[in-house]
Amino acid sequence: MNTIKQNIIANFAGGLWSGLMGLVFVPLYIHFMGIEAYGLIGIFTSLLALLSLLDMGLSSTLNREIARMVVQKKNAQDIRDLVRTLEIPYWLISLLVAVIITLASPVIAYHWVKVGNLSPDSVRTAIIIMGLAYAFQWPASLYSGGLMGLQRQVLLNSIYVVMATVRGFGAVLVLWLVSPTVEAFFLWQIVVSIIQTGLIAIFLWRSLPDAGTKPRFRRQLLLNIWHFAAGMTGISVLGTILTQMDKIVLSRILSLEMFGYYSLAYLVAASLFRLITPVFSATYPQLTSFVELGALKDLTMLYHKSAQLVSVLVLPAAFVLALFSKQILLLWTRNPTLVEHTYLLVSIMAMGTAFNSLLNIPYALQLAHGWTRLALLAHFVSILLLVPLLVLFTKWYGAVGAASIWVILNVSYVIFVIQIMHQRLLRAEKWRWYYQDVGMPFVVALVVAGFLRIAVPVPDQKLFQVGYVALVAVLTLGSTAMATSVTRDWIRAHCCALSL
Repeated sequence: MNTIKQNIIANFAGGLWSGLMGLVFVPLYIHFMGIEAYGLIGIFTSLLALLSLLDMGLSSTLNREIARMVVQKKNAQDIRDLVRTLEIPYWLISLLVAVIITLASPVIAYHWVKVGNLSPDSVRTAIIIMGLAYAFQWPASLYSGGLMGLQRQVLLNSIYVVMATVRGFGAVLVLWLVSPTVEAFFLWQIVVSIIQTGLIAIFLWRSLPDAGTKPRFRRQLLLNIWHFAAGMTGISVLGTILTQMDKIVLSRILSLEMFGYYSLAYLVAASLFRLITPVFSATYPQLTSFVELGALKDLTMLYHKSAQLVSVLVLPAAFVLALFSKQILLLWTRNPTLVEHTYLLVSIMAMGTAFNSLLNIPYALQLAHGWTRLALLAHFVSILLLVPLLVLFTKWYGAVGAASIWVILNVSYVIFVIQIMHQRLLRAEKWRWYYQDVGMPFVVALVVAGFLRIAVPVPDQKLFQVGYVALVAVLTLGSTAMATSVTRDWIRAHCCALSL
């Protein structure tokens, strides 16, 4: 368990810092380039998410297989050969996508996005550079999966922290001192992506056990993992459609300026994932190990503890963000026009993200058992039902309607998918998850944050607003922490230690 705690802390620190670097510089990006150019960054983010489906489940498969091989004490040559076997197709696909994006750039620039102040030629150049940035950034996910499977997450997050800092500060310096253009921004992304992917790859290979011979491509290793990888591919494809369909639709319907506002709102709400991804990343390999060892008691304990920890981390933040989105955005951006276009979207998306976050540990449990069919089926049914609703809601209510679909989707998952999952896995633990792991912290966070929002007026002065929102966040977090046994016991243990 010490390794899990260490990895969670490292993941949390790395994710929080990377998220901070991703958010703190956004107002400066918009200041130097304008909201239209930031809309292109939103398109790049959506492009990365859409093209992640080409991962074909390889990064998650490498994570799981390395965790299993280490427990099974497989020989070092098999492990190194597996990395090489997955590495080769990953790079080939990455380079192929870069070529396709380059060829498609005229269509996107001249016929898809609706530009205003930016010239179509500038947009086309930016899209070509996006493709190159993608080619060098995407393979990092495969190598990261390998380091996570080895539970070398302290090392991985150290790289993330350094490179996130370099990426953010460097981009601002390039825009300020070199050229305040979207092309310069993406050129800097290429430089950082090359360095980051190279570092993660080098450290993964150095962390693998030494076999004495060079790693080689082995087709049989692909055949051994194809079933799990195919399931992960299906989940990735359908999940990407679900999470990115709103951006695809809106990038065609809205102006590039309005799409920039929507992208900003999504960025803010998605920052909540930074709070729970560290728990998922540390928990998933350990759950896999417990499943492989048949340690049911340890598996059950880790499942509930990590689920409660996710609730405590994400629910207070989500409710504070949803209820105080206008104040938080104004304090952050100091741009009333931008805030007016985004605050309601942030509130809606924050709640959808909160429900999605609660599903992460049950999803990790399914993957640890090698069970991908449930998530695959749930995504497929959701697409059949919700994609038509997305088109209609966007047509009727615009961006707000599209954001509402995110909430509907994830509430449905919490209600139905968890029920089905616990019919097969940890059958006696379903109501404990609903009540102790999720229900109690949800109610407490809602009541505390909601009461303070209604009962106490928000101050007018900015300095007092900062203090007020911070106080609400602390009170909500503290109350929610006391509502779950894992954090309550941790607080009591540390308080007793301090008193001694």
